[in-house]
Amino acid sequence: MYHYIFFDLDGTLTDSKEGILNCLRYALEKLGEPVPPENILIKFIGPPLQDSFMRYCGFDTEKAIRGIELFRERYAPIGKFENAAAPGMAELCARLKEKGYVLALASSKLEEICVSICEKFGFAPSMETITGSPPVGDWEKTDVIRETMRRLGLSEADKPAVLMVGDRKFDVLGAKECGIDCVGVEFFGYAAPGELAEAGAVAVVRTAEELEQFILSH
Repeated sequence: MYHYIFFDLDGTLTDSKEGILNCLRYALEKLGEPVPPENILIKFIGPPLQDSFMRYCGFDTEKAIRGIELFRERYAPIGKFENAAAPGMAELCARLKEKGYVLALASSKLEEICVSICEKFGFAPSMETITGSPPVGDWEKTDVIRETMRRLGLSEADKPAVLMVGDRKFDVLGAKECGIDCVGVEFFGYAAPGELAEAGAVAVVRTAEELEQFILSH
């Protein structure tokens, strides 16, 4: 039975498309780079920003890090609130906590931004810990999951009771590398068709209600 539920943020607890795309455009314009079409920018939602800048814009590591700095320049004061809670998820988190589940956020987004978003949209009271990337760089999902487990005092023996919830293959693969299960959510359609199942998600759900049913029955 699952007892510890780790949630991704973008695309899972919130729909962050507007803020992320606006901040990507801001960063690329500041760098004097062409802005890709929206169907490419959407692929930035979920993975660590550094990886996406290198993959989709052809940046080297140094330029990708500069891109992250410029992205955060707008995201911290403005972009993080160009966002909306996923339907039913704040209520679901509250119910799970009431039932005795231990909930945590595990996002590669900058931790201080994760905290403010969770506070604004009502997720913070349900979370035992909110884990994100440190001030410099972006952590991979494996780093975030391991740090979340460390903060909760979880060991190898606890892994069968841990479930990651995320909307992209990076969540599934990161969880798999850490030895835990991941259920995929398709709330906003940011993953390619079949992406979550192909990556090895133990289930794929489309609503908060379906997610709740899966957690309570496993």
